[in-house]
Amino acid sequence: MQQLEVSLTIPIPSDKVLVSKVELERLKQAELNGVYWNMKDLEQRTGKKSEWIKERILFPSKFRRILDVDLGGFVYYPKSKGQTWTFQASKMSDFLDKYFIQIFSERR
Repeated sequence: MQQLEVSLTIPIPSDKVLVSKVELERLKQAELNGVYWNMKDLEQRTGKKSEWIKERILFPSKFRRILDVDLGGFVYYPKSKGQTWTFQASKMSDFLDKYFIQIFSERR
């Protein structure tokens, strides 16, 4: 078998860096660490209205057991009028990715 070796130099602009995929994912995740979302933030992230989010994600018992901060989760469910929903952004983002099929499937 023949091989051809080529030495090639590709300039990288000074405003760019090369980062491995693993490092890129770590950086993306770190961006959400220590960040909390409210319902408006979650609406923007999912592209869905709060009523849909409540019906499909927050209120079904199979998800609430995972999400509710009172059950060891990462979502604060308001207990009275005037309180706001609070979501731990990094964990909520992971949850949405992990349960995407169950959330969006018509056969729930």
